[in-house]
Amino acid sequence: MAPDRTLYFNSTGVNASSADLDNMGSMSPSLLSISGLTKRYGKTTVVDDLSFNIAPGECLGVIGPNGAGKTTTIRMCLGLTAPDAGEINFFAGNGTPLRMPQDALAIKENLGIVSQFDSLDPDFSCAENLLVFGRYFGLKDSVIRERIPKLLEFAALTHKADAKLSELSGGMKRRLSLARALVNDPQLLLLDEPTTGLDPQARHLMWERLQRLVQQGKSILLTTHFMDEAERLCNRLLVLDHGKKMTEGTPRQLIAENLEPDVVEVYGTGALALLDSPLKAMAARTEVSGETVFFYTQDSKSLLAALTEYPQLRTLHRPANLEDLFLKLTGRQIREDA
Repeated sequence: MAPDRTLYFNSTGVNASSADLDNMGSMSPSLLSISGLTKRYGKTTVVDDLSFNIAPGECLGVIGPNGAGKTTTIRMCLGLTAPDAGEINFFAGNGTPLRMPQDALAIKENLGIVSQFDSLDPDFSCAENLLVFGRYFGLKDSVIRERIPKLLEFAALTHKADAKLSELSGGMKRRLSLARALVNDPQLLLLDEPTTGLDPQARHLMWERLQRLVQQGKSILLTTHFMDEAERLCNRLLVLDHGKKMTEGTPRQLIAENLEPDVVEVYGTGALALLDSPLKAMAARTEVSGETVFFYTQDSKSLLAALTEYPQLRTLHRPANLEDLFLKLTGRQIREDA
């Protein structure tokens, strides 16, 4: 049975400096260690010799196109899909690693899960969903009932304790799923696109709650298609494509190592003709998406000055970001859902 820890849900947490967060993956011991993980379906390899680790108190983001292997990796970490090769080790604190799938039950006692799609029980109220889920971990009702008010407060759902799911918005349901994932006070949260389908207000509230959990020492494995979410929440990022690890590092490190610092987007009538003009030589590289030309440059001053001669065009000057990194490493081609 998981120990009855009381670490969670205070509103202050322990803040780490940005330098501490950037170095966390290399400085701290692993909580979860993945080595050589491989999964094939027929002749298709969906996860290909993947290795990474997560340190205590770290949020590791996994980003990649549809079909990159993100969800399959999480399923293997949960013991729901058997790997064809590789090891999954969880270090619960006693020095002896637990191995998936051999020690699946012991590992799951230390995990919290929020999947892409809600699996809440519509017949139960918010509080009842938490109570029933806590029983799956062998927790006594008295322990769960003591935790429920803190969990509902954390999820900003105190006023909805007795409400059925039909009375909740999409954002409320996602917050309840997060609260349910915390009922056993896990060391590691596995979150598979937890904010998909939420409006901006609900997404920002989820971000604030996840940041608080990391500050309190929880570890998070997060998959997401939102690059601003990855940059805001994750200490480190792992970029996957076709099941392979493309690169790994902190968001700032990956942007600095792989991209030019400035991006100038140009769109409007005649924008594509710029690719055959002297302006193209002012950029380190260019890309096209639809009717927009992207100029990636070390110094945008001369390019922006030259673009004043094209008043019919519209321009957007901005720093390079994770979306640029994502598109450079994985391409702009639309992927069908795997």
